[in-house]
Amino acid sequence: MATDARAHLMDWLRDAHAMEQQAETMLKAQAKRIEHYPELHARIEQHIEETQGQSALLEECIQRLHGSTSGFKDMGGKMAATAQGMGGMFTSDEVVKGGSASYAFEHFEIANYRALIGAADYLGEPEIRSACERILKEEEAMAKWLEDNLPAVTKAFLERSEQEDTTAKR
Repeated sequence: MATDARAHLMDWLRDAHAMEQQAETMLKAQAKRIEHYPELHARIEQHIEETQGQSALLEECIQRLHGSTSGFKDMGGKMAATAQGMGGMFTSDEVVKGGSASYAFEHFEIANYRALIGAADYLGEPEIRSACERILKEEEAMAKWLEDNLPAVTKAFLERSEQEDTTAKR
């Protein structure tokens, strides 16, 4: 039974690593195009650094279990994020839609890390639990930041949109 549980933990850690690869690609695409929202841009840049650290922590966890990351899963995550980023290029309200998508994605990550913590507990892997708890705190902090700031970002977008519309009509 423990062998199956360890296999599941390894698979879930690889999934989480791919998820962080996806997040990094998605965040970098967003950061490139955000110019009028300096606070959002700064928070995204901070979360890119956190995400890179999370990927490294997950690699350590995977190596602790004598495994390696999944290039296939990592590439799939990056491709999904690239497609999402390209889709955002063609919308005028990308900052709002991207913020909403990021908020949802953060909660997806939060759920995954909570499951990983439960699996690490079950298997007696305190180092993996600790790494996942650290990552979980960063994901919760980003989700909270988005929760607190998305209304203001939306308002700023609407104000800019009205100003541009008024200027274009003159």
